Amino acid sequence: MTEQEIRSRLDVEHERLIDARESLVTGGFVGQAEGVAIGELSSVDQHPADIGTETFTMERDQSLLEQIRSDLDDVDSALTRLEQGTYGLCEACGGPIGEERLEAVPSARFCLEHQQMAEGGVTRPARTGDL
Repeated sequence: MTEQEIRSRLDVEHERLIDARESLVTGGFVGQAEGVAIGELSSVDQHPADIGTETFTMERDQSLLEQIRSDLDDVDSALTRLEQGTYGLCEACGGPIGEERLEAVPSARFCLEHQQMAEGGVTRPARTGDL
């Protein structure tokens, strides 16, 4: 991919995340106090299951918002690396991140091996004596 194609993909992803964040903030429970979000002045006449559902929905929306913020940070970081000339290099080993990986995840910071390590999926090749 050319630098322009990379920048374009990152810009599209950035805009998608901004739109998702705005949609969540304006249409969801994010940022509202629990009583306001539920729409009741008192929980006396509210069935406990309804309150549980509303609480679950608020927590889900908050979790989604945190993930969107994290993804936005990743995209912004990738744009910075592009400007600095380090885009496409693994932050752990300095080696190249595979083209297929960058096409799938344009904001990737690590090569596949180091991404697996970062996620806790460290594996080692099986040896014949291990079987």
